[in-house]
Formats: sequence, structure tokens, C-alpha cells
Amino acid sequence: MRIAVLSDIHDHIWNLEKVLAREDVQEAGALIFCGDFCAPFTLKQMADGFVGPVHAIFGNNDGDKFLLSKIAQGTKNITLYDEMGEVEFEGVRLAFVHYTKLGRYLAASGHFAAVFSGHTHEAGQETIGKTLWANPGEIMGRFGTPSYGIYDTETGVFTHRLL
Repeated sequence: MRIAVLSDIHDHIWNLEKVLAREDVQEAGALIFCGDFCAPFTLKQMADGFVGPVHAIFGNNDGDKFLLSKIAQGTKNITLYDEMGEVEFEGVRLAFVHYTKLGRYLAASGHFAAVFSGHTHEAGQETIGKTLWANPGEIMGRFGTPSYGIYDTETGVFTHRLL
């Protein structure tokens, strides 16, 4: 199963629209979001633009957690976690957080096949022990070309994609 991994939209709804329209994202079986929607309308756009399950967490710039939670509850495909999300797809355990430091600690725990985090807006990945830790980069595009990632649960490979 392929999983789209996004982070740090910061209300750049135009880039989000482009990413959600990408064939590799639309064909993904699920989407993981590592925080910083910013405004609640960005979460709504994500819910409407991706038909599969979306697992998302709050970032440090998500100010209206009440309205974000209310929007998530009104959708059929959004599961919104607080600071950390844990999911399992096809027997593969994954975790996702916003902060890089926490993501690296979770990866070092060895409890997950992969851990995803955002916050720095910088795409990167490494293997810590037997666990993949990856940052998909930013949808916003503040520090360069917007990017996201596709994770394959069968192969354990994470591929960065530029917008």
C-alpha cells in the first residue's frame, strides 16, 4: 500500500490543490499529515480533495484546534490526533508527529517501521536502527520547491516528490 505524506501547508491552498490532484497522491491508499494546516479551511480542502482516509496531527501553527476538530468530526475521512498519531497498514506500524526531534526519538525507539515528522520544512530521511525516519518537506514552498512523500508499506521505501 502506498501512503501520501504531507506537512506544513501553512494555508498555501494553491499548492495543496496541486498536490492533491497528483496521480500518485490520488492513488495512495491513505494520507498522513504532519501538522501546520494553519486555518481550518485548509483541513476542509484536504478532506474534500482526498477520498481515502486522512490521518493528521496538529502543528505549532494550528491555532484554532476547536474548529479544526469540529471540521474533522464533520468529515467521513479525517482522523485528527493531538500531538502524535499511530496507525497500522497491512501489518506495518507507523507513527507521525510534527516536531523533528520527537520524530527522531520515536524512530530510535524501534517500535515502528517508519516515523514521519515535519516542522523544519526541509525534506530528508534516514534510517535509525531498523526504522525509517522521514520529513516530507513543505507544501507551503517558503524555503524552496514544495515537496511531499510517498511511502510504500511493502518495500519500506519513502520517495520525496517535488511539486
